[in-house]
Amino acid sequence: MASIKVKFRPSTVADHEGSVYYQVIHERRVRQIITSYKLFYDEWDKRRQSIADTISSHRILVIKNIKQSIKRDVENITRIINELTRKGGSFTSDDILDQFSIYTSTHSFSNFMNEVIEKLKQNGKIRTAENYRATLNSFAKFIVDSGKYPDYDQNIMIDHLSADIIEAYEAWLKLRGITPNTSSFYMRILRAVYNRAVENQMIENQNPFRHVYTGVDKTVKRALPLCLIRKIRQLDLSSNRQLDMARDMFMMSFYLRGMSFIDMAYLKRSDHRNGYIVYRRRKTGQVLTIKWTPEMQSIVDKYPENPNGYLLPILCNPIKPNLNAYRNAGYKINHNLKQIALLVNVSIPLTLYVARHSWASAARSKGVPLSVISQGMGHDSEATTRIYLSSLDSSLVDKANSLIIKSV
Repeated sequence: MASIKVKFRPSTVADHEGSVYYQVIHERRVRQIITSYKLFYDEWDKRRQSIADTISSHRILVIKNIKQSIKRDVENITRIINELTRKGGSFTSDDILDQFSIYTSTHSFSNFMNEVIEKLKQNGKIRTAENYRATLNSFAKFIVDSGKYPDYDQNIMIDHLSADIIEAYEAWLKLRGITPNTSSFYMRILRAVYNRAVENQMIENQNPFRHVYTGVDKTVKRALPLCLIRKIRQLDLSSNRQLDMARDMFMMSFYLRGMSFIDMAYLKRSDHRNGYIVYRRRKTGQVLTIKWTPEMQSIVDKYPENPNGYLLPILCNPIKPNLNAYRNAGYKINHNLKQIALLVNVSIPLTLYVARHSWASAARSKGVPLSVISQGMGHDSEATTRIYLSSLDSSLVDKANSLIIKSV
């Protein structure tokens, strides 16, 4: 029968941490599994072959997490041994190590989340994939910066995620000045990935997010009144091509019912036909139809025809019309919008997203029903408006848009 023992190898350098490793013995053949868990010499009880009971106060959380991780690793190696034994036939200690290596690869939180991100990209949910990537990067940075978890950014197992780790991550975000809404945003994404692993029966749900905030606070108003939208439209920016272009893209987003920047960037000339823009939202896959107006045409007429076949002058490099180009264009436009904000005395940070908020606010101020606004912006996640969206004629939204444009 195969057996497993937890061992400790002290560092050859004084006052340095040593390494924990597992010794797997089967049919008199001994193999080792090196872990990333680090202990100081006096934190290991040599006689009992286990972590010592007396630990300095500043290392209690570190040791607690190492203990939990070792316990789960031993349980998983034992499970592998039992499964190999149950199947019958002969197996070696190397087979045990191979199976554990496969487990650590498939159950690694970062590996699993990267798989989720790739699937999102394949399904065309580029923006969602970017949010997941930003969350994973933030969580990995927390693991490294905190110094409390041994190399978990590389190989933390999904079932090693505990309420303690998640709470510590929330506290780390708060210390860095991250707003509660942004912290909650990261937590909801991590929870979604964790829940997917539960659904795939990779782990049992330990509910590690039960003590952290995952709600949504009321945010600072990001919509501009129509009088300020009008001032932005009327600015004479002919002497500064970059500011002029940033203003035009801001206004185009507003004219196009608050269209998101990524959808604007990838609009094709072929999407403009028969007096309408017909496009598919990258975030949701929903197909939207927008009536083309003279105000939109006047902006398009200012710029040469895009060599890449896009409608707007955002992705103009014929060699690199890729995701990085879209991001860089967005950064530049938002940077220039902040300068425009100073010209019209706008106190809130002016970004392309403000155009989307402003359109919704303007529509509401004109008495446009919430259901019409939801359809106009391509919202499909509000359960209270879904019943109405399917029965609305798109001409209602076009009329609402005409009211708003004429007010500018």
